[in-house]
Amino acid sequence: MFAVYAESFDKSEPLNGLVVGERPDPVAPDDWATVTVKAASLNHHDLWSLRGVGLREEGLPMILGCDAAGLDEDGNEVVVHAVVSDPAWTGDETFDPRRSLLSEKHQGTFADKVVVPRRNLVPKPPSMSFEEAATLPTAWLTAYRMLFTQGSLKPGETVLVQGAGGGVATALITLGRAAGLRVLATSRDEAKRARALEIGAHEVYESGARLPVKVDAVMETVGKATWSHSIRSLRPGGRIVISGTTSGPDLDDAELTRIFFLQLSVIGSTMGTRDELDALVRFLDATGTRPLIDHTLPMEQAREGFAAMAQGDVFGKIVFTR
Repeated sequence: MFAVYAESFDKSEPLNGLVVGERPDPVAPDDWATVTVKAASLNHHDLWSLRGVGLREEGLPMILGCDAAGLDEDGNEVVVHAVVSDPAWTGDETFDPRRSLLSEKHQGTFADKVVVPRRNLVPKPPSMSFEEAATLPTAWLTAYRMLFTQGSLKPGETVLVQGAGGGVATALITLGRAAGLRVLATSRDEAKRARALEIGAHEVYESGARLPVKVDAVMETVGKATWSHSIRSLRPGGRIVISGTTSGPDLDDAELTRIFFLQLSVIGSTMGTRDELDALVRFLDATGTRPLIDHTLPMEQAREGFAAMAQGDVFGKIVFTR
C-alpha cells in the first residue's frame, strides 16, 4: 500500500529520512479495526519522529502520522483516536505508563490503511468533512483537554493563549471563543496576530507585552520564551496549563516566588482520552465550529507539507488526503 514513512533519523535535516513509497498492508489483531484513510493531518510530533525523538531505530521503517479520519470495515465514517493504551488499562488513557501514540510503537496514519484498537474509533458526524475530522485527534484534542478538563474554564472567564499560529494554539482560540470565554492571544508575528482576531480572539498582543487585565488562565505551549510572561499575566489564584515547550524547557526564571505568593496553579496536560475526543466531535457538530486548515495536499505531496511545518510558515493544520 502507499505510505509516508521514516526510514532513518537526522536531527538537523529531518526530511532526509522521509520516504514516500510503498509498505506492506497492515494486519489487524483481534479487537483491532482496519480503517481506510480518507484524510490525515500533520503534527510537530511527525517532524520530531524524523529526528529520532520518541522513536527507536529498531522501530524503523515506521509509517508516520497520528491523526486520521476514514472508513471502518463496515463503511462507517470514523475519527481515529491516536492514544494506544495497554489492553488491560481502564480509566483515563493518558495516565497509562505503557501508552503510546500511533507512529511510535504501531504504524501510523499516513497510508492507505491503518489498524487501531476498535475502542479507538469515534463516529464522525455527517456535518464534518474527512479533512476537518482528521485535524482533531492530536492538536484539537490537546486544546480541548487543556481548556475544559485540566483548565476547568467556564463561560465568561478570560484565557490567554501564547504563540498564536500553531495547530494547538489556533484550536485553543477557536474552542475558547465557541465556549464563551474571553480569549486573548499573543504572537511575535503581526500577520498571525491579525489571523488570530479573524478566528475568534477578542484581543491580540505582541509576545511579552503587558496585558491590560490579569487573566483567569494561561494556555502555555511555548515554554522558555513565554513562561515568565504567562505567570505574570495571571490573577491571584489563576492557573497555567502547559502541554508543550516549543522554545525549550529550560527556564531562566521559574517565577517560583510569584507562584507561591499568588497561589497560582501549574497544571500539566497531555493529549486526551477517547471520551474527550468524542465530546470534542459532538461539541463541534452542535456548534458548527470548524477547525482551521492552513492547506490541504494529496498525501503523495507529503514532503511539501513537512517542509512547510519545518519552516514554521503555517497557521492552522496541514492535511493530507487520499
